[in-house]
Amino acid sequence: MAESKAGAADADNRPLSPHLQVYRWEITMFTSAAHRITGIGLYGGTVILAWWLIAAASGAEAYDLFQSLAGGFLGQFVLFGFTVALIYHLLNGVRHLFWDVGHGFEPRTASMTGWIVVLATIALTIVVWAAAYGLMGG
Repeated sequence: MAESKAGAADADNRPLSPHLQVYRWEITMFTSAAHRITGIGLYGGTVILAWWLIAAASGAEAYDLFQSLAGGFLGQFVLFGFTVALIYHLLNGVRHLFWDVGHGFEPRTASMTGWIVVLATIALTIVVWAAAYGLMGG
């Protein structure tokens, strides 16, 4: 019995592993987490894309229901998020392709390309949505 209490006391005094609150957030940490999150988001977007295609093939009534949901504020918000996720995941995937061949691992380069991916995602998302609204006549 005394051994188990001593063992428990030792376990409480052991050093803790560094965790997120120990590190200062860097752009490379953000891009890594965002890449995973956008990958998950793309699964949801693909389900919505499949729903749209099924609704289009099912007739006017099914398509009208989809359009009424997708055309509302919440639907537009989800579509905007899907656009951001798609563009970010694509650009960061290209960044990863360069890493796969051994380029861009230097800390300064990795930080710079991380910022380029984030800023290009914002810019391209705005361009895509502006073009879409322009084509719709809005």
